Amino acid sequence: MGDKEWARHWQHDQLPDLDLLRARYIRHAFPRHAHDGYTLGAITGGLEEVGLPDGTERVGAGGVVMINPEVPHTARAGAPEGWAYATLYPAAHLVAGIAAETTTLRGTAGFAETAVHDRQAAHLIAAVHRAAEEGNALAADSLLRVAIARLLRRHGGLLPARTIHPAGALDAARAQEVLEQRMTAPPTLEQLATELGTSPFALLRAFRDRYGMPPHTWLTNARIRRARLLLEAGVPPAEAAVAVGFTDQPHLGRHFRRIVGVPPGAYQRARRNVQDRG
Repeated sequence: MGDKEWARHWQHDQLPDLDLLRARYIRHAFPRHAHDGYTLGAITGGLEEVGLPDGTERVGAGGVVMINPEVPHTARAGAPEGWAYATLYPAAHLVAGIAAETTTLRGTAGFAETAVHDRQAAHLIAAVHRAAEEGNALAADSLLRVAIARLLRRHGGLLPARTIHPAGALDAARAQEVLEQRMTAPPTLEQLATELGTSPFALLRAFRDRYGMPPHTWLTNARIRRARLLLEAGVPPAEAAVAVGFTDQPHLGRHFRRIVGVPPGAYQRARRNVQDRG
């Protein structure tokens, strides 16, 4: 696989509901984070170790990793040579539409398994990338839908409803709203708990139960999501950093690369190149 890390995170201008990432990582490790859409990754070499709320999955070549929306997870190399993969990030409404058309699932469709060995599905995911890279949006869109339909039919199910203590769930939801609204100047945990009429440890437990991570980790994720939107709109990285609450561009760059897998400048250039070609 070679001895260097590389990554490309981009979007085809005719496939707005899909992000694509092809990468080879050795030392890079993704911290705990979550996506608002689905993650479908085909491992093409090496070994990936995925940390999930209920355990760890080690996935090698020919394996497919499937992560549902808002599921907190980590990722790192599971072997000295690292791992290479082709990953699709389809929007939640795209997967819902495919599920409604091709399955009998009625409700919020998702994947019942996180890691499976399915070489045909892995081949389809890689083929989506090849078609998109060749500029063939018709083929990429067709292959994407075939891949998702296959994975839903073979490994799909309805996402379970969350069971959380109502009082704690309400505090967690209110805390999330406060952090979203005051992203550039968030309160401390003690200030936030006092504002919501609870205690710091009770709020910390409730937030972890609801979102799978503590408030400060969730806030970093939220800042990166908003920074992505700003970068896609053409805002310079230094301005985007301040707009979402980071102290400076290097601070944004550090967290952005850890969570997204590429630096903010490279992410923005890839989007700009797609727009220029369109």
